[in-house]
Amino acid sequence: MNRESVLVVDDEPNILKVLGEVLTDEGYRVVTAQSASECLRKLEEDLPDVIFLDVWLGSDDGLSLMGTFRERHPEIPVIVMSGHGTIETAVRAIKTGAFDYVEKPFSLEKVLITVRHALRQRNLEEENQSLRRIVERSYRIVGDSEPIRSLMEAIAKAGPTNGWVLIQGENGTGKELVAREIHRLSPRNGRAFVDVNCAAIPESLIESELFGYEKGAFTGAMSQKKGKFELASGGTLLLDEIGDMSLPTQAKVLRVLQEKRLQRVGGNRDIQIDVRVIAASNKDLPDLIRKREFRDDLFYRLNVIPITVPPLRERYEDIPLLIAHFIEDLTAHEGLKPKGFTEEAIALLCRYSWPGNVRELRNLVERLLIMIPDPVIDGAAIRSMLGSGADVQDGSAATHGSVSLKEARDAFEREYIQETVRNCGGNMTRASEILKVDRTSLYRKLKQFPATEEAGEEGASER
Repeated sequence: MNRESVLVVDDEPNILKVLGEVLTDEGYRVVTAQSASECLRKLEEDLPDVIFLDVWLGSDDGLSLMGTFRERHPEIPVIVMSGHGTIETAVRAIKTGAFDYVEKPFSLEKVLITVRHALRQRNLEEENQSLRRIVERSYRIVGDSEPIRSLMEAIAKAGPTNGWVLIQGENGTGKELVAREIHRLSPRNGRAFVDVNCAAIPESLIESELFGYEKGAFTGAMSQKKGKFELASGGTLLLDEIGDMSLPTQAKVLRVLQEKRLQRVGGNRDIQIDVRVIAASNKDLPDLIRKREFRDDLFYRLNVIPITVPPLRERYEDIPLLIAHFIEDLTAHEGLKPKGFTEEAIALLCRYSWPGNVRELRNLVERLLIMIPDPVIDGAAIRSMLGSGADVQDGSAATHGSVSLKEARDAFEREYIQETVRNCGGNMTRASEILKVDRTSLYRKLKQFPATEEAGEEGASER
């Protein structure tokens, strides 16, 4: 049985009766309204999944309601009905935001098909938004240290512009995360974000990957293919590890960037492109320029907005927050069981040098969740995973004065509790089971954290 609801708005009682019976027989929950005012009142009482709206509601213009629907509930598909169907009416309905248009007298089969299509479209949009939120959360930049605050300020300034950006930083620091956040904040957010790892593509293939090729351009080119520049047109192109690009390819990329057009391999037609380019590198590009391994004109073309991503060793106070974030992400998407960390374990992680930066930390957290059978990870587990040769500072110089053990413990506890409650959809019973504390203690903890006030309110109702 379908549980979706349909609101039918028509001033003709017979139409309401017929549609109500047909849709009810199909398992839908039907609500009816005979006027614009009644329709708006019913919307306030209970939001439907689909709306059937007549063009004329007595003295009211049904389509005038479309503006209200679009403003208040843009996610609800509206199917417009009319007994005086004309092409102009249909076009007007679609332009005002209607999902579809049906004429009276209508085929009941057509009505049911249209409802199913509208619901399928809505479900796809909701799924897309849900997946997008998951992706955005996976790519979220986590941290509250001074270096991260400075980085986020730079991103906030660069994002809303169309300026090209050059991101530099060590391997594993999160350069791609920075690029994605810049794209998210840009006017191009609704368009494609395309990334290319220049170091991973063989020199013989990189030109066809970047610029595409025509059918028959070379052996194996059985059909036409668009390159990364074309795929990113209107959006953002990330040229990752651009320091590994050869000089001949650099020259071709520079020409495309200057002229904003390209030719596919084997083609002779100019193709206009509109791309915001973000380049990233873990190498010292000025040093490569001095060695004549990187073009200075390409560097200056890309280096409109320079951004440097700090290594993890310069923001130790973010480690507890990152651990909690990775635990939440891995338990939600990899099916791993969450575990706690002792104070000693967190202190050791805050004293490690992290040559692999944030990527190394995430891999270590995943390894700990998989390999350590105990529900709480202690210092011995950390030492065994890091190995005897790990570069761990002594306690006196643990974090260069950036964070105390109590601050690290409190930050981890706060973030871990917040993430667990959010991951449980606010279900406090489930969260208390995972955290292995009683609900009263969990409520008390939440009230101690000013930043979790909203989470506590959400968690007050069991779902």
